[in-house]
Amino acid sequence: MTDARAPLRERKKQRARQALIDTALDLFTERGFDNTTLDELCDTVDISKRTFFRNFTSKEDVAMAPLRDLWTAFPTELSRRDAGTEPLRLTLQNSLLAALALMPQDWAPRAARSHRLARSTPSMSANNLQFCDNTIRDSLDTLRARYAIDPRTDQRPRLALDIVVAAFHCAIDNWIADPGDLDAATLAAHMRVVFDAIPDALTMVPAPVPVESNSIAHQTVPNRPE
Repeated sequence: MTDARAPLRERKKQRARQALIDTALDLFTERGFDNTTLDELCDTVDISKRTFFRNFTSKEDVAMAPLRDLWTAFPTELSRRDAGTEPLRLTLQNSLLAALALMPQDWAPRAARSHRLARSTPSMSANNLQFCDNTIRDSLDTLRARYAIDPRTDQRPRLALDIVVAAFHCAIDNWIADPGDLDAATLAAHMRVVFDAIPDALTMVPAPVPVESNSIAHQTVPNRPE
């Protein structure tokens, strides 16, 4: 994510980081994540491993970078919201939408590619679970600093965070499956739809399948005549 207000040296570092992410996503998509070595990635970008590890900790880290940029911005946006003016769930949702609004214009296609890769790459999925856990812990620290709550004894903040994270995962799956534009505005729209469904999801009492439909599956297939 390049900030036009940053000093020239910092902007160059940001552009180099973005080029590394783009190349990694290209290689991982074309060759497969497991079939692309770190050496091949560094050779393609013409950087040393030392330079790579200044920016990322692993192949999984660079592949998930677009989505991690969003979640890295989330605790900061959470700390900026006015405390105590709305239900906590709405504070979390609005903070995530605010973080999304900060992403650069070309962020969405990268995020979509990253998400698709994660869905088909077990090591990326496992690595992302750890990152999500760290993000939740950081967010809980932010909440503890701003509110008269202690997430160590009050389970509600953690549950609210888990629900919002799960809602985001549902929204991004719907976004990827949507034949419409893969842009941040469309993702935000999907997020709002899923966020609005949370209260009903928590109180939903699903109707059972009618007995007549169940009985069809249990009908005995007649014996064939000899």
